[in-house]
Amino acid sequence: MSADANKMLIKCKVNGQSVSCEIPVECTLLTFLREYLSLTGTKGACLEGECGSCTVLVNGKQVNSCLMLAGQVQGCEVLTVEGLADSDGRLDVLQERFLDAGAAQCGYCTPGLLMSARAFLKDNPKAGREELLTALEGNICRCTGYASIVEAVEKALAEVRT
Repeated sequence: MSADANKMLIKCKVNGQSVSCEIPVECTLLTFLREYLSLTGTKGACLEGECGSCTVLVNGKQVNSCLMLAGQVQGCEVLTVEGLADSDGRLDVLQERFLDAGAAQCGYCTPGLLMSARAFLKDNPKAGREELLTALEGNICRCTGYASIVEAVEKALAEVRT
């Protein structure tokens, strides 16, 4: 904690980079990422953990960053959509397949979908369509109808398997 009881010093890794920042104790992970680290890829739509647009990975597990206090990631590794591409800027296989399939329209849900799909691919490389559909249930998209999203993730799954 800092000298101010309403603030705290948070130290963690975000997209592979060490971060140290003083924040209000009530700061959500979403606010920390967007306002303190300028990582605006993570979106906040419902702010109630229902839509999935704020999904990030904390120590490899997907979380709704709008519901998590930033202080809960003390000492953790956080991965956001900005961290999917490699250091040379080459897109992740999921990002490539989303582009190929036209799986992003307005783009608001896309970062959360990509992060949920990343967690799914990592944990379930041999999963089938039903498991994929279940894994994406927490992400709401109002534009695509999901067919292109499922197609993109299935193609990425096929590539990961080979």
